[in-house]
Amino acid sequence: MHDLPFNFVDYEGIKRLFIYLYKDVQLVTRNTAKADIINRYKKEKEMVKSLLDDAPGRISFTSDLWTSLTTYGYMCLTCHFIDNNWTLQKRVLSYTFMPPPHSGLALSTKIHNLLCEWALEGRVFSITLDNAYTNDLSVDTLRDELNLKDLLVYKGDHFHMRCCAHILNLIVQERMKGIDPSIVKIRESVKYVKGSQARKHKFLECVSLVSSGNKGLSQDVSTRWNSTYLMLQSAIHHRRAFQHLDLIDSNYKYCPSKVEWEKIEQFCSFLKVFYDSTLMFSGTNYPTANLYFPVVYLCYIELKKQIEGDNEHLKVMASKMWLKFEKYWSEFCATLAIACVLDPRYKMTFINFVYTKIYGEGSLEFDRFNTKLQSLFETYKSSPSRQPSSSIALGNDLNVRNDDNFDTMEAFKVRILFYLFYIVCFINVVRPN
Repeated sequence: MHDLPFNFVDYEGIKRLFIYLYKDVQLVTRNTAKADIINRYKKEKEMVKSLLDDAPGRISFTSDLWTSLTTYGYMCLTCHFIDNNWTLQKRVLSYTFMPPPHSGLALSTKIHNLLCEWALEGRVFSITLDNAYTNDLSVDTLRDELNLKDLLVYKGDHFHMRCCAHILNLIVQERMKGIDPSIVKIRESVKYVKGSQARKHKFLECVSLVSSGNKGLSQDVSTRWNSTYLMLQSAIHHRRAFQHLDLIDSNYKYCPSKVEWEKIEQFCSFLKVFYDSTLMFSGTNYPTANLYFPVVYLCYIELKKQIEGDNEHLKVMASKMWLKFEKYWSEFCATLAIACVLDPRYKMTFINFVYTKIYGEGSLEFDRFNTKLQSLFETYKSSPSRQPSSSIALGNDLNVRNDDNFDTMEAFKVRILFYLFYIVCFINVVRPN
């Protein structure tokens, strides 16, 4: 836990502490401490294996690569599944050293070996990775290996899932490459205020004078667009304070003009739907697969609105983002929609509504999706069931989900807003204009 070496138990100070706390303590050596930790690991691994064996359905996986400060590479493989109580579970199966080269073949071999080690080769449904060329190669290789043994559902059509939050990040970063000068002014303004205690004090006086509240200023990281969004949001909140600072501080040279403030507000409003969507996808204590299709559709609506709008600045920005968005939407649209259909709040009605809005009346896209869904159903219908023999009674034992299942109250608020949007969509289907 604290990155201490095994010979920590041999430290004289530690020995004296143990003896002081309990004079009859039986001291251990570093070899004993190492053996105890390995035995504990083996016991925990068997417990996780037992939990996975009892899981009634297939299992999905996520994998990530990290590079340490010492340039060593590490791979993390995590499994996600629903247990017998219909609770979303997540377990880290491996956090292991990944020597170079980090090629597609090396990554697929590593993941395949881990699946075999955990006896999960035949229970894989999908794997989610960041969008990278080597990841694409590794997934293709792994899919071919599993398909040779006929282990994947529907020949692996739903095997590869890209990280939706990462895709949204790439889409927005495409726009952030040519950052607007007005955003640079906000960044420099925040740096200026935070540059010394005297400036902070002067800015707080401005805040107090114009009554803009006690919300803090957020400094962004230029490579992370969501931090830039939060910075702009906080700056807009203190717009009048910055304008007052410009009047009383001759050294402050970065205050945006009225036109630039309006541009920043428009840009911030445009990014909000992407920020809220990323926040939704970042939840870990509740399922998010059923949210992908409707939430990504919200992003689709926002992009189309700006492309067809009158604001030339936003039109150019949205057009650049659209090229990347369209690629990923067309590639994963059906898979995202299937998860949405299984959510009883949306079903086929919502999917039909969205496809009609996107592709128009009489399009064959909805029929193609329906065919895929039926084929997937037949695949599961013909496969042997892993469901336990005892049934789970519904009714009084069914608990209402509480706020603890959301990572933050902000995520809860965002989710409610999206649900309201779905209700409006459903009303439009039932009572079209």
